[in-house]
Amino acid sequence: MPASATVYVVDDDPAILRSAVEIVESLGLAAETFTSAAAFLKAYRPTGPACLVLDVRMPGMSGLELQKELAKLGAPLPVIVITGYGDVRTAVDAMKHGALEFLEKPFRAQELCDSVQRAIRQDQEAWAHRAQRDEAHKRIATLTHAEREVLQAVVAGKTNKMVAAELGLSLRAVEDRRARMMKKLQAESRADVVALAAALDL
Repeated sequence: MPASATVYVVDDDPAILRSAVEIVESLGLAAETFTSAAAFLKAYRPTGPACLVLDVRMPGMSGLELQKELAKLGAPLPVIVITGYGDVRTAVDAMKHGALEFLEKPFRAQELCDSVQRAIRQDQEAWAHRAQRDEAHKRIATLTHAEREVLQAVVAGKTNKMVAAELGLSLRAVEDRRARMMKKLQAESRADVVALAAALDL
């Protein structure tokens, strides 16, 4: 597991916080604890792969209310819900609002270990995808309108001759545009161009 990943634990029970921290740190991950949902919301800033271990029932804002608030804020954070009041309705509500796992207290150390590792892996993939998308945005933003036309043609699998005929250009003009487009995108092949476009769903 990446040492840079963080596991946030929100629970009003000090014993649960201590237990969760021990388990998280045994995985080589950083743990940050909060005794209320409001305290977590005030402090949370997405800076890298992370997950949230969250109690359902707490004074003030409940765990489910915090899940809803995070969704409103567009904060994509994998959530592991824990509760001492496990019932089907609570589990369904938690999963409906994005919980990745649902654990009942007292949970086993291995259960939380497995859940945290799954959640961190999921968030790592999400961060990697967002970074890839952001980089693709930056590169494609440097293209001129003419180069974007060639980009779309390349993604569609059209040859330079086909593009020249469609746009009423000489083959050399299309080749020049394609060369400039490839250079700006830092692409060495059509496959590289297609991968960049796919990151943006073009």
